[in-house]
Amino acid sequence: MKKHAALLAIFALTSAPVFAATQGGFVDTNAPAVQAKQGGFQNDQSSVVTVKQAEEMKDDSWITVRGQLEKQIGDEDYLFRDATGTMKVEIDHKRWDGLTITPKDRVELTGELDKDFNSIELDVKQVRKAP
Repeated sequence: MKKHAALLAIFALTSAPVFAATQGGFVDTNAPAVQAKQGGFQNDQSSVVTVKQAEEMKDDSWITVRGQLEKQIGDEDYLFRDATGTMKVEIDHKRWDGLTITPKDRVELTGELDKDFNSIELDVKQVRKAP
């Protein structure tokens, strides 16, 4: 009986990745990233700001920026650009919510500002295509 349970457990663990579907994410011709669609909390208490304005804001501020994702610079790190400048953004795979974004798409990113001594990064909690 234990052998059957062990074999069943091994089979379940080894076949689970086969059933996992991935969709959405940032699509770059050099390094496409695709993730599964998921729902979650939506924070409506952020203000739309530019990269230049974000540089002057306090650490841990909740903001929304609009512009383009230029390229992927790490596993979950991207270079974001608007009319006033660029900044690094971190987008967890689960935040794509089934969207497929290219460098030509205008996006709206909402999240928490992470400021260090001489750098700025947005920890993205929501990705949307901008109107």
